Amino acid sequence: MSIAQALRQIQDRRLILPAIQREYVWKPRQVIQLFDSVMRGYPVGSFLSWKVLPETVSQFKFYGFMKDYSAFDNYHNPEIDIPSDREIVAILDGQQRLTSLNIGLRGTYAYRNHGGWVRNRWAYPTRRLYLNLAGLASENELGLKYHFQFLTSDDLLATAEDETRKWLPVSDVFEASDAFAMTKILTRLDGNHEEAIDLVSRLWHAVHSTATLHFYQEDDQDIEKVLDIFVRVNSGGTVLSYSDLLLSIATAQWSGDARAAVHGLVDSLNQTGNGFGFSRDTVLKAGLVLSDVGDIGFKVKNFTTANMEKLEAGWEDMSRSLQVAVGLLSDFGLSGGMLSADSVLIPVAYYVHHRRLDHSYRDSPKTRLDREVLRSWVLRSLIVRGVWGSGLDTLLRDLRDVIREHGDHQFPLVEIERAMAGRGKSLAVTDALVEDILSLSYGKARTFAVLALLFPHVDTRHQFHIDHVFPATLLDKKNLRRSMDAAGSPSFTSDQIDELVDRRDRLPNLELLPGLENIGKSAKPPSEWLAAEYSTAEARGAFLDRHAMPPALPSSVAEFSDFFDERRTKLAARIRDLLASAAPEARPADTRDVVDLDEELAGGDDVE
Repeated sequence: MSIAQALRQIQDRRLILPAIQREYVWKPRQVIQLFDSVMRGYPVGSFLSWKVLPETVSQFKFYGFMKDYSAFDNYHNPEIDIPSDREIVAILDGQQRLTSLNIGLRGTYAYRNHGGWVRNRWAYPTRRLYLNLAGLASENELGLKYHFQFLTSDDLLATAEDETRKWLPVSDVFEASDAFAMTKILTRLDGNHEEAIDLVSRLWHAVHSTATLHFYQEDDQDIEKVLDIFVRVNSGGTVLSYSDLLLSIATAQWSGDARAAVHGLVDSLNQTGNGFGFSRDTVLKAGLVLSDVGDIGFKVKNFTTANMEKLEAGWEDMSRSLQVAVGLLSDFGLSGGMLSADSVLIPVAYYVHHRRLDHSYRDSPKTRLDREVLRSWVLRSLIVRGVWGSGLDTLLRDLRDVIREHGDHQFPLVEIERAMAGRGKSLAVTDALVEDILSLSYGKARTFAVLALLFPHVDTRHQFHIDHVFPATLLDKKNLRRSMDAAGSPSFTSDQIDELVDRRDRLPNLELLPGLENIGKSAKPPSEWLAAEYSTAEARGAFLDRHAMPPALPSSVAEFSDFFDERRTKLAARIRDLLASAAPEARPADTRDVVDLDEELAGGDDVE
């Protein structure tokens, strides 16, 4: 069918989306590339549709296509009600392309201005798609031939007098449903310019006349088969989470709106503190764990009516537990960029849920010691590689069992670490772990967790910066190359410079400082800053002791390497002391548990 025919079916809600579809994820650049391909007559791929009979319609939830997309506050597809006696066609493959055509020809796209505040509505102005009739696109990296662009009303005013910019709203072409209506567009063109007429005619024919879209239809009503087809055809391109598919089953079996409930909770959790990046996968997995469902794997068989009823019945309580748990992670100084494994949220939430804790747990003096134990365990589990990797479902089930059996009054640290060691995920300190930690560098998620654990005096509920003890600017490669000794010779060889630059960002040269204090420190040599900041020898000594520093801080680059080695030794001792595990030693490295194949293939969410 033609593009216009497909969009009219979308407009009439005869062409819709099943809940198994993920939401719209294309960027403006991709939309423009698609329209460029349409104008050039290139194939834009085939589409897979599903003919849904009335008896199946009533068992499923469906959504409309996005028309006016806003990255700020309108990015969830609208749910639509389908009459139970109506047969419809749902798109299994091709949603992103069809939505892009719908936005470009019928709607708007509001994306954030470069440098705009994420939470400021005004940073997301409404834009429509336009075609420049003054000429073809200038040379560009994307290889575009035609000049399509998303513009705001202010953009139009700014280019009103520019002879190289004659903008036609692409929506005008869609609304011109016949040749007579297209002629009206042509009569508006200044001077009846031949090139402009050709551009309008070409776009009109591409939208209305050419059968550009090729559909293949699936008629089977078996959801398992449809789900399998959907997974197969969506295995490429933008990664599709399996939870996106399973959410549809929950949506179909939930009396309320499961999709809205999950999306709302994810949005709420991610706005906590300095912001997180939890996915629907994590929230759905947490839901299965907190509901005490036996098998928590992402499998169709686990999303039964009984399990979904249990999930829906306890959703409000589980949501509160997850919000308290995310609040705790934020209190521990963690956020999206500093959380190396999202799955750590789940056992924390289960502990909160099991004990029915509320937000008062986060700051009550009575729960301080328990919070410190929980904080230590969370940070250590994020520091040790592989804890939240393969075999995740098995680990989560074990941790749930331990908390359920031993976590009525306090966080059962000893029993939890024993269970983890039994799964080959011991938190015990080894020489290899110490060396791995000492080699961590600036900017890595695990680095903050290490510093927060090693320096418990830091109140991570306030803003702290990871700071270079010896300023990074003084160890810049260009500055080091320009450095000369008293005789006028280079101060450092090429190898020495490489070593200094590498050491600059390693853990022994990092510390946590309050935000304002870090800003004030600037690029002063450490010895000079310490003397200015702390007026007495006693205060300076206390600072050095808290931060595991040598007795004297370096005053020049020449003293940096000795400082680095001394502090590395001090940190190694502190790592062994503070990371000491309360659980038995790890099993031999060559033994491991057998996990389900789908778990093994799924891997984990560890990130460096």
